[in-house]
Amino acid sequence: MKRIAVIGAGNWGTALAIVAGRAGHDVRLWSRNRLVVDSINNEHVNPVYLAGSMIPERVQATPDLLEALEDAHFVILAAPSHATRGLLTAMAPALPQESIIVSATKGIEIETGKRISEIVSEVVSGDPGGRFVCLSGPSFAREVADSHPTAIVAASQNPEAARLVQAGMSFQNLRIYTNDDVIGTELGGSVKNVMAIAAGMVAGLGFGSNTVAALITRGLAEMTRLALSEGAKLETMIGLAGLGDLVLTCEGSLSRNRFVGQELGRGRGLEEIEAGMSEVAEGVKTALAVKRLAQRKSVEMPITNEVHAVLYERKPALEAARELMTRPLKEEGNWYDAASRGSR
Repeated sequence: MKRIAVIGAGNWGTALAIVAGRAGHDVRLWSRNRLVVDSINNEHVNPVYLAGSMIPERVQATPDLLEALEDAHFVILAAPSHATRGLLTAMAPALPQESIIVSATKGIEIETGKRISEIVSEVVSGDPGGRFVCLSGPSFAREVADSHPTAIVAASQNPEAARLVQAGMSFQNLRIYTNDDVIGTELGGSVKNVMAIAAGMVAGLGFGSNTVAALITRGLAEMTRLALSEGAKLETMIGLAGLGDLVLTCEGSLSRNRFVGQELGRGRGLEEIEAGMSEVAEGVKTALAVKRLAQRKSVEMPITNEVHAVLYERKPALEAARELMTRPLKEEGNWYDAASRGSR
């Protein structure tokens, strides 16, 4: 049994707390929301996220970061990416020196273009890279909580840290694989959200399976070009953290990012869509960060560019789709070999 702190009681943080509690761990789930905290502790349900799922009694909620972190073996970051730096700054003085920092956050910091592992390295003292693990892959929180078989990845430059998370969090329906490619795992989990918005847009426009299949395939090429330019491995991009997560988020009806794109394709405005959502669609902010990162790396990312234009330049979704279809004709080729050149 381990002591596990989960920072963030949204859908994914709640689902991971449920799995950890079922596995017999002592879990402290942090939330700012007093209603959520009281309901979890008294009724064993999160009234805002995954409301129909019973939370094990081994999971206790708290609004106190220091209480959540006390004696934690694993500290799981499950808050939105834009809140991660601030939370880490508040947590840093109280982080147990031997704790493994597990990122379950899929996003990139807009202002800096940094991945979560890079933010952790900047904020947390010592050598946090050796105890950092990225947890990512095709996983809807609702299905994990409902015991649907799910496979994800624990990535770390420290194989022992990855194996500890694998052993500690794999339970019943949740199976965890390990790899050593933190860069690819983080970028795969982030950029796929932008592609899911694009997939939603074409669905909202009324286009069918041909269009979505083409978008997923070219989206994978686009994700891979960027990831390889940052030092990721090709194997990661065609595995669970890359292709697997991309397919799920582009096709799945539970995808928040796909929902945003679908509503944009139907003509609704972004502000109106987001106002009706209880959780963040990470791809909206990630589109900004990815576009800036791609420009710095001189990597061509046409799908990202069009998603950015729809989100932030009020470009109609139909016009964006036409732009993609009327780009200069090219040979498909080995797009992964061309990654370092940013071509195709």
